[in-house]
Amino acid sequence: MEAYLDNSATTRCLESVKDIVVKTMMEDYGNPSSKHMKGVEAEHYLKDAREIIAKSLKVNEKEIYFTSGGTESNNWALIGGAYAKRRAGKHLITTAVEHAAVLMPMQFLQEQGYEITFLPVDEKGHISLEDLEHAIREDTILVSVMMVNNEIGAIEPVAEAGALLKKKNPDILFHVDAIQAYGKLPIYPKKMNIDLLSVSGHKIHGPKGSGFLYVSDKVHIRPLIYGGGQQKGMRSGTDNVPGAAGLGEAAKQTFAHFEESYAHFLELKERMIDGLEQIGREMEVLHAGKKEYPAVIVNSQRGEAGAPHIVSASFPGVRSEVLLHALEEKGIYVSSGSACSSNKKLPVSTVLKEIHMEQPLLESTLRFSFSRFTTDEEVDYALAALRELLPVLRRYARH
Repeated sequence: MEAYLDNSATTRCLESVKDIVVKTMMEDYGNPSSKHMKGVEAEHYLKDAREIIAKSLKVNEKEIYFTSGGTESNNWALIGGAYAKRRAGKHLITTAVEHAAVLMPMQFLQEQGYEITFLPVDEKGHISLEDLEHAIREDTILVSVMMVNNEIGAIEPVAEAGALLKKKNPDILFHVDAIQAYGKLPIYPKKMNIDLLSVSGHKIHGPKGSGFLYVSDKVHIRPLIYGGGQQKGMRSGTDNVPGAAGLGEAAKQTFAHFEESYAHFLELKERMIDGLEQIGREMEVLHAGKKEYPAVIVNSQRGEAGAPHIVSASFPGVRSEVLLHALEEKGIYVSSGSACSSNKKLPVSTVLKEIHMEQPLLESTLRFSFSRFTTDEEVDYALAALRELLPVLRRYARH
């Protein structure tokens, strides 16, 4: 049996997504900038995808710009937003637990003379609205807060943050990284006072290399890519019709099954957490120095308090990499954190450090993440494998 429980890293494309991508590559392969019929046909795919996406967010089609994915969308929102507003100030605010696709552009802007305030989080991974309010200054021009943390599934108070910002200073740009949230939680940028919203296609069964940035028609940001003037001159380059069409189809299918998928995610999460806690009760505590640690520690919140599709858990005494590969040998695929931060050059997860996780747990944490196609049987198979593997692997733990 195989159990793919790494859907926050990427998802398998839907059959209908594959079909539309192939069709736009092999049959309707025209360039949307061309004036002939092939170009017109290609332009229809872009229009349809924009309509679908705009409807899912209850925004205007002209506010949707296609990108190569979440990383580009984040970079464009932050750098393009900061450059557009630099005459008003050079102070930016974000959280200490953002994805590298936000933290790295922020570091770049810091090198360009911008000042960044990184908001701390509590042990559940949440920022404090009070901290946010205190961080706002007269020269604050942009705030970026992720909606769902990609490692532990913490849901940030985005709507409340948006209301706070607009009350304090309506001119501050509010960017939200919704890459782990789109298709999992209801998102309405107009109601939530969101100016810029980043989304990636391959997290919702769309093609890799596809994504979009929502840019409110009330704000202005600078382009990062110049050239032929595509997408109203905001994002030049020949339009990726297969990517956009595939993304549109993925969004269409995702929101057609939104409510049932959400309920399914919650059921899987509770099943996983119940199973992990039961395994923890069956095993002895680990003694590390003068401290005792339960055999299994769940880092994600139950129910609607956390993202429905992510469960983070620590297994004291077992290195995450060892456990990950032991599970892989049984056909079970999970993550030791963000897939994008699994590069050996990067340090231990910043997110886990920021939620004040103790040292023995930092390198023993795995993430399990679901799609709407994940089954109870896959979860049960993973739990059975953990029940078998953990006692064996912990024998080699350093006490």
